[in-house]
Amino acid sequence: MAKAVVIGSGIGGIAAAIRLAVKGSAVTVLETNASFGGKMTQFTLPGGYRFDAGPSLFTLPHLVDDLFNLANRNPKDYFQYQRLPIVTQYFWPDGTRLTAHAAADDFAREVESKLGIPQEKLHRHLEKVARLYHATANTFLHKSLHKLDTYLSPDVLKTLPALPELGLTTTMHAANARAFSDPRLVQLLDRYATYNGSDPYQAPGTLNLIPHLEFNIGAFYPQGGIYAIAESLVRLGEELGVQFRYNEPVTEIITQGGKATGVRTAQGTYEAEVVVSNMDVVPTYRKLLPKQPAPERTLRQPRSSSALIYYWGISRTFPELDLHNIFFSQDYQQEFAHIFQKGTIAEDPTVYVNITSKYTPEDAPAGHENWFVMVNVPHNAGQDWNELIRKTRQQVVRKVSQALGVDLEALITVEKVWDPRGIEADTSSFAGALYGSSSNNMMAAFLRHPNFTNKLKGLYFVGGSVHPGGGIPLCLLSAKIAADLVPVVRSEVQA
Repeated sequence: MAKAVVIGSGIGGIAAAIRLAVKGSAVTVLETNASFGGKMTQFTLPGGYRFDAGPSLFTLPHLVDDLFNLANRNPKDYFQYQRLPIVTQYFWPDGTRLTAHAAADDFAREVESKLGIPQEKLHRHLEKVARLYHATANTFLHKSLHKLDTYLSPDVLKTLPALPELGLTTTMHAANARAFSDPRLVQLLDRYATYNGSDPYQAPGTLNLIPHLEFNIGAFYPQGGIYAIAESLVRLGEELGVQFRYNEPVTEIITQGGKATGVRTAQGTYEAEVVVSNMDVVPTYRKLLPKQPAPERTLRQPRSSSALIYYWGISRTFPELDLHNIFFSQDYQQEFAHIFQKGTIAEDPTVYVNITSKYTPEDAPAGHENWFVMVNVPHNAGQDWNELIRKTRQQVVRKVSQALGVDLEALITVEKVWDPRGIEADTSSFAGALYGSSSNNMMAAFLRHPNFTNKLKGLYFVGGSVHPGGGIPLCLLSAKIAADLVPVVRSEVQA
């Protein structure tokens, strides 16, 4: 039986371990932290508040189901999820409130009622986005962009006719501004650049396919929160024989004769025919492969944004809020200019509030809510984060208080903060960038590190810093791409 080692137990690493186990490998996952999940962890705060630490949005749930089906298991035996009836509640500084209903007709009526955009115009836009997504996803997301076979695939025949409409030579914002005249709807659509840590005023129009995932397929909520995804997949991995070893950081990827032959930790050496790194690609090369030539052009790509998160226990409930809530800034362009050009946080940032107690009441005491409050911020470049945390907190409290007509400060019972420094230290995300490199140029997708390297046979890469990108769905796809590149040994999975 071939041996495989996976470095890191983020969602990409867990998924890669499952796929390799199904293919017949004896898999060991080595994790620096005390538990699995990477950014997808959970914690509790005094008073009975539970929080998902990192990702809060769940789309394309079939990619999780695929792992159970691959192992001849019923996904419903491991975890349950539901489609959200309301995707997001939006709040603008001018007092406009908009409910993004999951039902397309309800959403279109809401947009017409609140923003004056004809229903049919929105329907046509979302139908176009769906058509372009289906024409391109198999080529650009489900396969390696660095293998000739991808471009010889029949899927390319569907992709080529769609290229002129993808917005490759324009920005997300420019494309959205041409499509809709109301600046509030443009801002709503521009925000999807943040789903991979980018700037809609620089990122190519191709990223305007992202809303398809929410508006046409849907947003979902797993029973027990996002952490339940990682928890259920680790259970599956363990059933397949995957060994998870915690508190055991890898210190070196061992190479010999142009091949990765294993890894070294403080506890010993693990020989392997296959090594998969779920660590950010920059520290993978800098720390684990210091003697190997690094792909410098790739490693120097501009970093994505990071996050500043306040986890608050709130001593009342808000019926006007839902699971996902956005409080927009007045000047979106200036907000992104602060992040990507000035390396700081604008005085009026957009605020995202996630409240899992809306769907899992036990995540907060009765009559209370657990607020995950996030602001998009630059990656860590030595800023005075203590001062930025203090100032931004004041701005967030003032902004949300005004929008909801409350004294929010008086309602905060407990608090924890996670900033780019902590994200980098806790998850090995270089400079605290959540998605590796940004997608702020038209070639960004092709400049992301591939899921393999021609320099070292047997070494593969998964996770948010490599192709196809960050976020739960893309990390799961990175695992599929990488595992598909590994030669089949044999499957010992039993139904």
